[in-house]
Amino acid sequence: MYERAISAAVSPHDRFRILHVCTGNVCRSPIAERLTRHELRKRLGDRASGIVVESAGTWGHEGANMETNAAAVLTEYGADTEGFIGRELLDEHVVEADLVLTATRDHRAQVISMGHAAGLRTFTLKEFTRLVRAIDPHTLPEEGGVIERARALVRAAAALRGWLLAPTPDADEVYDPYGAPITVFRNCGDEIYHALAPVVTALTGVCR
Repeated sequence: MYERAISAAVSPHDRFRILHVCTGNVCRSPIAERLTRHELRKRLGDRASGIVVESAGTWGHEGANMETNAAAVLTEYGADTEGFIGRELLDEHVVEADLVLTATRDHRAQVISMGHAAGLRTFTLKEFTRLVRAIDPHTLPEEGGVIERARALVRAAAALRGWLLAPTPDADEVYDPYGAPITVFRNCGDEIYHALAPVVTALTGVCR
């Protein structure tokens, strides 16, 4: 398995931006955002600053805290929950993002419908995971550090999308745990955690 760390040294103006999107931006996308940051820091340390991870909701609760159960699940993973503020998805968020990962196909369709040439860089989280698993990590560049590697990964995944289809329509969905008990949130967190693992490995070149 490919385990060489890729240099993440970047200038302050050179960043790769990941945007996680769900409906309210209080459950799924905050979990995905903070778990992604957590995994990047574990693998890259301070060098993870080259990848900016944010989230928003298509009907986002602007200024809201994340759901209590979502925060509890993140704490169980050792991820940081401090300072989270819910946001409604805006055009500028999509324009700035290099990779948009959504909870469901409906969210993906909503992001793409906003324009901004978002189609080639917007995937559901599970769809992107499935595509990334099919990409040979040795084909990703080492020159240019983690930023160029991440951009190449998105291009490779987009090229595979029409060839590597989901086994079922629901296979690419992460369902909303809003209002459910903590056990449902834990299942959702586990689903997101395992979907993120190969993505972060591919982005960084460092296995969990």
